[in-house]
Amino acid sequence: MDIAELEAEFASLHLPHFDEAQALALGRILVDIALAERLPVVVDIRTADRTLFHAGLPGSAPLNDLWARRKSNTALMFQLPSMLVVARNRVKGEPLDKHGLSGADYADSGGAVPIRVTGIGVVAVATVSGLPQVEDHRLVVRAIRALAAG
Repeated sequence: MDIAELEAEFASLHLPHFDEAQALALGRILVDIALAERLPVVVDIRTADRTLFHAGLPGSAPLNDLWARRKSNTALMFQLPSMLVVARNRVKGEPLDKHGLSGADYADSGGAVPIRVTGIGVVAVATVSGLPQVEDHRLVVRAIRALAAG
């Protein structure tokens, strides 16, 4: 995925509102898709200070929990999908540590997409870990679009 595609995709992702009930609905969408397609993923939805939804599905591993946390931190820090952060950093030749961000807490990997509410901005992040990073990213975008379509 190139930068322009990722930017346009993110620009189109807005929800009219987002709360705990919406987090649960989004988590269920992600889990339903993952179970139907037998995807070995961890699903994580959080704000900067609170986990709203978390599920480890069959075939996922404890490391996926750590990756989800680190990818979520990256998306929340930059207020952008982690996949877009990765793409921009690759073009610049800059790893995350150039920004003073430790690999123990932040991941240069796609799969975390900020949840934006129209007129408010980023309020949370939805993250998937367990597939190749582009597939993690696409799954989250697919679920956010399904939630928005409602």
